[in-house]
Amino acid sequence: MPSGLVIMHWDERMGVEVLGAYPQEATIQEKTLMQLYSQHEFTGEAGLVSIAAGAVNLASYYTGPESAIYVILILSMEEDGDVYEEGLSDITRQILMNLESDSLNAILPPLFQRLSVYPTLKEEQRYGMFLNSEIKRMILERLREECVISKSEISIWLKDQYKEGFVDIENILNAMVKLGIAKIASVKGMSSDLVFLSEDIMALRVPPAELIKDPVDRHLPQSLVGEYTSEIRNFFKHYTPSERDNIEIIEKVLLDPACYEVLKLMREAIVTRNDLEKLRKKGVDDVDRVLKSFWETKMVAVFKDDKGNEYFCLTCDFYIDKFYPRYLVDTIRKQYRSRAQNSNVLVKALELMREEYYAHMKSIKGNVTAAVEE
Repeated sequence: MPSGLVIMHWDERMGVEVLGAYPQEATIQEKTLMQLYSQHEFTGEAGLVSIAAGAVNLASYYTGPESAIYVILILSMEEDGDVYEEGLSDITRQILMNLESDSLNAILPPLFQRLSVYPTLKEEQRYGMFLNSEIKRMILERLREECVISKSEISIWLKDQYKEGFVDIENILNAMVKLGIAKIASVKGMSSDLVFLSEDIMALRVPPAELIKDPVDRHLPQSLVGEYTSEIRNFFKHYTPSERDNIEIIEKVLLDPACYEVLKLMREAIVTRNDLEKLRKKGVDDVDRVLKSFWETKMVAVFKDDKGNEYFCLTCDFYIDKFYPRYLVDTIRKQYRSRAQNSNVLVKALELMREEYYAHMKSIKGNVTAAVEE
């Protein structure tokens, strides 16, 4: 597991300058920092380099010559720095946004905690991390509308949108491909590779189905079942899905390691304060902070029995997953009729959709077979 995070800047006159670190005692010898600088200079591009020699194992993400910031993760010797590349890229933008303020040291602890668990993130957390990125949401929205965009156009568009910010386009697109959201392909007659939407992501609150089926079996006293089910019904009467609501849940619950541990438990059972305190060994050090996050996102309700015992119950769960974007067929049809897109590109889009459809159906059949066998 990583042991620290160091933010370095290279100044042509002053040389190495450490801007921040977490924990504060995290240090890297200047000789090693110079090695990192030299390796990044050799590539000359934004991206990741790793150093593993002797007792040193570092993963360093460089923002490029314009800002010349290095976000360096201190790893244990057995860890592979490459698995942190996407996570480092994601937090780098937030770090750059806070460099000129006094809040850099304040944001490093939560960013480090999020980065530390990156290799062990569950699938829903990876989808959440994707949607938590404004840039990735912007690309996804355009792909939803257009189905396909050239890489060169995305590059120009994003650089225009973020003239003062940091955008690692290659890393962003590679992350989308790894996640199965996009595919990159070339088409004869087109000067640039094309980015096609292959799967979309859906995110929204849903009722906690397993808890509702039999609340008593999930440790809620029979006397409180009516109140609990009524609370859930009332919540969903007034619920309207929104991007803002989704992002709040993703940031405060899904991507917070301690909150996610509590969410996993509360999906399985209705819990007491003592149950939550037992999660300390899993990293839930501050139960009050975690419960505050659940209150703020309106995901929990508390009920008291006749003896004054408190029971913490999910009023909703959060669903986030990929789905096959059938609606793109209509988009492709409209683009063909209006001649808004090259016909060869649209044919390629349909071919990729067909491939994705068969893969999607095969996956569904496999899941059904596995469920039947269980």
